[in-house]
Amino acid sequence: MSATALDKPANPALRRWLDFCLLIAGLVVVWYLLHLWAGDVALTSPYETVTKLIHLLGQDWFWPHVGESLVALGYSLIIAALGGLGLGTLLGIHRLSGQIAEPILVALYALPKITLYPLILLIFGLGLPAKVAFGAIHGIIPVTIFALNAVRNIKPVYLKTARVMRLTPLQAMRTVWVPAALPEIVSGQRIGFALTLLGVLLGEMFASQRGLGFLIMNAIGLNDVPTIMALALLLAIFAVTVSSILLAIDRRLQSRS
Repeated sequence: MSATALDKPANPALRRWLDFCLLIAGLVVVWYLLHLWAGDVALTSPYETVTKLIHLLGQDWFWPHVGESLVALGYSLIIAALGGLGLGTLLGIHRLSGQIAEPILVALYALPKITLYPLILLIFGLGLPAKVAFGAIHGIIPVTIFALNAVRNIKPVYLKTARVMRLTPLQAMRTVWVPAALPEIVSGQRIGFALTLLGVLLGEMFASQRGLGFLIMNAIGLNDVPTIMALALLLAIFAVTVSSILLAIDRRLQSRS
């Protein structure tokens, strides 16, 4: 084999896939060792957890809870993504408003949202609207902050080009502001997704009779460790899958910018 062939770098996609498999294998090993140390009372083994998850997926009563969580998450993501993008873009365009609003948004972002839950229940009552509101509150602020900074950091040459071309504000936003800020906006959407999912689950845990969060809270009350672990694994797989897709989009946009 020639020296050129030896020096040739491996396929990046294959290398990432191998790294991912090694990471998963390492996590499984650590999980199993923790199971041996803590025992079934605190942590089920990987095999038992997967078996329990497969059993849950085969139950007819389980899927309405999954559907309830997905519906609440979908509505929350729409509100957080579109609302945060629109508000952040407007604040980024109007510099003074952005400078005033940014420290307020950062302070609200640091506020534990669970303290607002009694107010949300008072306004929306129990059920789907409260979960959607709680999820959207978690996600909309980081999306707004990322969009604000993305628009504010657009290269001045783009803005001068828009003025030279005499674009209307709507045309400039659609053809200049949003495309130029898109990589950072996608990063904000990725963070917003994770926090929105967290908000929906917390909403289901504290004031709901349906959804995966409700099942987790019910399992905690019954000390049903296998169910807790199975639901945690399901949510982890879902969150990692969606976040990986958004991260791949983010990297592609960053490479083009």
